Amino acid sequence: MNLRDLQYLIAVADLRSFGQAAERCFISQPTLSTQIKKLEDELGIQIFERTNKKVLPTELGEQIIASARRILKEQANIKELAATAQDPLSGNLRLGAFPTLASYLFPQLVPLIKHALPRIRLILVEEKSEQLLQQLRGGQLDCALLAMPIYEDFLDSQPLFDDEFLLAVHDDHPLTGKATVAADDLNGERLLLLDEGHCLRGHALQVCRTVGADEEQDVRATSLETLRQMVRAGTGITLVPRIAARAEAGLRYLPFQPPAPNRTIGLVWRKTSARDALIRELSELIRTASDLTPSL
Repeated sequence: MNLRDLQYLIAVADLRSFGQAAERCFISQPTLSTQIKKLEDELGIQIFERTNKKVLPTELGEQIIASARRILKEQANIKELAATAQDPLSGNLRLGAFPTLASYLFPQLVPLIKHALPRIRLILVEEKSEQLLQQLRGGQLDCALLAMPIYEDFLDSQPLFDDEFLLAVHDDHPLTGKATVAADDLNGERLLLLDEGHCLRGHALQVCRTVGADEEQDVRATSLETLRQMVRAGTGITLVPRIAARAEAGLRYLPFQPPAPNRTIGLVWRKTSARDALIRELSELIRTASDLTPSL
């Protein structure tokens, strides 16, 4: 058994096809099939069920494939550690952020990273917070921007900036006559919120509980942009992070009276990461990018 055999094994498991796996691995199908069969013979077990139409891992095969993935991931980690030791500010940087932040911060951040860290190959991932945590845990991400606090023993984090919430209302809403919104102003109001799984939904629900507002149960949106357009259409009101606020006809953003509700954005990475120098540089660039986002 060698690392190449494990690569073949994972390719077949991913694609459920010996032919497609052979193409991915740049070898002939007979060669790949022979290597997989040799591996099964060596281990004395069947890894894949084979029929004319499909290839499926056996129950034991699934466990072996999972181990193979871990082994290859550790191999990649060893190579990355060696490369990082030689040049800490080079190589791949896999950075994640959740949707209600990524779309508004990344356009400001990417040019800063390319200028300040020219030897870094930036890979951006936009996912919900739970998926980002899973990818950090599995090693698919180097670091992620998340709403603080994060309670995970395997992670380090650093708060970077606060993002204030604004109340988004239609131009003809009664609250547009106010310069700032007080907590009592929202008592009994019904707010449009994002669907389950978005961290912004959790923050908005906290605000609702604080000010005595309720969620609009009949309508939920899958994106912040959908919420914005629903407010423009006069469907209701919602909370928008200041970093995402953009001036549009028919839409008004109202700040809250102090202390305004907000979310704290921080950078999160594994405690075992060997990229401390890069994390420090990245943290400063993120702070700068947050100051460069367009303001109302």
